[in-house]
Amino acid sequence: MKQNEVNDGAWSFSESIVFSVVLVMLGFAVELVTGAGGVSVPSWPFNLLLLVIVVIAVSTVGIVWRRNRYVEWLGGIPLGLSLIFALAFLSFFGGILPQEPGTGSWWVRNLRLNQVFSSWPFALTMLLFLFNLGLSLVWKIIPYRSSNLQFILFHGGFWMAMSCGLLGTADLQRVIIPLYEGQSTSNGYNSARKEMVELPFSLHLEDFSMEEYAPQLGWYDPVSEQLIADESGAVTDVSEGREFSWPDLTVRVAQYLPHAVVGQAGVPVPDETGKGGAYVRLEGSYRGAELSGWVSTGSPSEQPAFILTGDRLLVLMPGTARSYRSEVRVLTGKTGSEDTVLEVNRPHQVNGWKLYQMGYDEAAGKWSKLSLVEGVRDPWLPAVYTGFFMILAGNLLFFWKGMKKTRVL
Repeated sequence: MKQNEVNDGAWSFSESIVFSVVLVMLGFAVELVTGAGGVSVPSWPFNLLLLVIVVIAVSTVGIVWRRNRYVEWLGGIPLGLSLIFALAFLSFFGGILPQEPGTGSWWVRNLRLNQVFSSWPFALTMLLFLFNLGLSLVWKIIPYRSSNLQFILFHGGFWMAMSCGLLGTADLQRVIIPLYEGQSTSNGYNSARKEMVELPFSLHLEDFSMEEYAPQLGWYDPVSEQLIADESGAVTDVSEGREFSWPDLTVRVAQYLPHAVVGQAGVPVPDETGKGGAYVRLEGSYRGAELSGWVSTGSPSEQPAFILTGDRLLVLMPGTARSYRSEVRVLTGKTGSEDTVLEVNRPHQVNGWKLYQMGYDEAAGKWSKLSLVEGVRDPWLPAVYTGFFMILAGNLLFFWKGMKKTRVL
């Protein structure tokens, strides 16, 4: 649209702002009438059909009625900016209010501000914004000029990423897969829908292992049920030779065994299997009297060991998890299988699903026989990524043109 038509016409910024406000108010009115029912995005293949219908409608309107004054306004900058502010206004509530069903005051619930991104105001505003942006794209594509390539890449990528990202939410699946050592499963639990999901593959947990940081030494008061901080003011990891001091108590780590079991002589010995608990031999003094002995974190086969000092205890607390992993066999059919290792932030992909190491039995710690794996399936993600790459290409072309104009290149 030409600049003089925007400024002098009957439909410009003021009308665009009013129109956007009315559109948002209309959405809130629908929520009040329908009892905050919100908008449900259709799943495959109906979401794809909806996307095709929108593309055809935008293209038809943009080509056939291109010179229509109101169509020019519909695809113009004033309305686009007004809709962006409307989306920002709605997103503001999505950022400051808890987005959970049933939360908030009466107005928050009945205007669906507690689920604003699936509300009618957001859906109507987003649909019109996609129409606005789509019209500007059609006018840049037809007729095509090489000078429009940067605009087409940037705005086309933005349109693709936004539309596919929103419509793809209906097909996004996120499940929790509990695995037990030596057992297989092909089921996952969808917590959002509160239902079990049959997976197109089976997982068999061969082994779950964990690496921990060094254990921590503490002086425990059973009366107050609290740890007493040492003179450093912190609970410190143990290492051979390290000294710890409290009022009336000073100890030094004489020996540290990360994995050990009590031997036949009643003395801890190293455990080569790595399944034993941590043992620490302490030497020191309490109120002038010498003390020595072993403390341990304990294990499934052994009780924790501690040293009694008056009415308090020297205890050894397990270190926090450094890393943990699951050795898994993935069965994809009667004969298809592969072995993989799942670690945090290192997903494995199988049959369109991404598998993430999620958690374990925290009460059992490194002896956990349970591994929690998260499975995520998002079939629309490639389209969203394509949109992002188009945006990146548009930005690169923009900088390249700028450097050519300034003769940097």
